[in-house]
Amino acid sequence: MTELLATTPGVYPLPDDAKTDLAHLKGHQKDDLVSGAEGSDVRNIYDRARETVLTDQRETGLDRVVEGQLRWDDMLAHPLCVHDAVDTRGIVRYYDNNNFYREPVVENELDFDGDLAGDLKVAAEIASTDSLQAVVPGPYSLADLAEDDFYGDETAFLEGIADFLVGEIEAFPDVETLFVLEPSLVVNPPEDGADERASEAISRVASATDAEVVVQTYWGALTEKVHAHLLDAEIDAVGYDFVSDHEANLYNISEYGTKGSIALGIVDGQNTLVEDPAKIDERIEWVREKSPMQAFDRIYVTPNTELFYLPVTKYREKLAALAEAVSPAEVSAT
Repeated sequence: MTELLATTPGVYPLPDDAKTDLAHLKGHQKDDLVSGAEGSDVRNIYDRARETVLTDQRETGLDRVVEGQLRWDDMLAHPLCVHDAVDTRGIVRYYDNNNFYREPVVENELDFDGDLAGDLKVAAEIASTDSLQAVVPGPYSLADLAEDDFYGDETAFLEGIADFLVGEIEAFPDVETLFVLEPSLVVNPPEDGADERASEAISRVASATDAEVVVQTYWGALTEKVHAHLLDAEIDAVGYDFVSDHEANLYNISEYGTKGSIALGIVDGQNTLVEDPAKIDERIEWVREKSPMQAFDRIYVTPNTELFYLPVTKYREKLAALAEAVSPAEVSAT
């Protein structure tokens, strides 16, 4: 039997009441609202918002629940933007869309920070669930989004970021799954040699946890060589964006295979149109029928991208559609 699990890559939109409460606080600039040095009023607002998104996920029946990453105003760059060894400089476009982040420039060694673990520990206390899923930016994407003014070359920089993520993950509470978000593997694919090093960095990050590790790629399809190296990584599943490029992703799976489990990005994380659960089921079956040689142990059914692009009402509707499509949780093997 193949197990189906409804989940998300996290990075949710901030609930409307939390936006209002933050706007009413006087004397807080953007840096104060997303840094580890927030005042108690700001922390309380984020804690309440985190409880809201955890409730959203439980009530819709998702199989894995995430912390929500509501403090990630800088999206995947967040863990560096709040680090003491990093200087945040100008505003930079976040990939090829209308979102922006503060460019993190690494000026000193990336030692342990604990920001990610702190948020996840609060979520674990609130959630009271054994289905908690952690979310981290992948080492290659984090290096791609940042600038290095300390390590000296791309290889050492990637290793430094991987070491940093390992330390953060080792401080996590127990989780069932870890999603490692790696859009840069698609958007700005590593060249020869760098592709192997990216895979090795991902393996090191994955080794920091006993949870099942899913590397979620999106905004297109991996090149054949990058895909092959990613399959060499010590991970449990690769996530494929079947919204942006279903044919190229299917080609990679059909031609080169994939891991024993898979994450299917088949709900559009950026479009407000809410998919019908029956349509989601059809997309799952389409992938299974088109890859008959691959018997999946587990299929994670998920939006293709982060969800912070969506209005709060639409994000909740997408969660509900995902959960409804994936119940019951097991299907016969092809």
